[in-house]
Amino acid sequence: MYAPQDDTLLLSEALEDEPFPAGGRVLDVGTGSGALALAAARRGGRVTAVDVSRRAVVGVRLNALLHGVRVRAVRGDLFAPVRGEAFDLITSNPPYVPTPPGGTRGRPREARAWDAGDDGRLVVDRICREAPELLRPGGVLLMVHSALSGPATSVEQLRAAGLKAAVTLRRQVAFGPVLRDRVNWLRHRGLISPEQARAEREELVVVRAERPV
Repeated sequence: MYAPQDDTLLLSEALEDEPFPAGGRVLDVGTGSGALALAAARRGGRVTAVDVSRRAVVGVRLNALLHGVRVRAVRGDLFAPVRGEAFDLITSNPPYVPTPPGGTRGRPREARAWDAGDDGRLVVDRICREAPELLRPGGVLLMVHSALSGPATSVEQLRAAGLKAAVTLRRQVAFGPVLRDRVNWLRHRGLISPEQARAEREELVVVRAERPV
């Protein structure tokens, strides 16, 4: 289960700034610990949290109980459990770390929370493709990922789906242990410069996309 980190905090800030109607329907995809789901529930949202991990689903249910909020937590692959439903707000902190062949060795279950293919877009592309049809008119998608994973591509795909999309938040953060282990590979792939490799810092972004009314 993915513990809250810098990307969770950045997405939480975006959520705090996002108005949505009282009782509005909120979907948190890849919920992990449920930090975003609980934050939305505290603001009065009717929240559904989805994760492929059984542990995450059980954890979110317990966290919601402990914090005195209501969250519907279900297990499934991204949007599969909520097909045919519609939401005022969708939040997602998906796996987005560019991953060398073979992935993260020795930690396959944990690594599914961050490993995301050669370009880091294995899951991000699916969200850009599948989320728009679940948004109500005026509904908003908030998604966080690394600048290493192509924010311009995310914006382009969401605009192609008919949404108004842009990067609305950016933050420089230090490499975590996963990226530090991959510095040489990332340089070889051309995803980071020598200067960035020495500094060991990346940029996180929040992509906001809204379905026109």
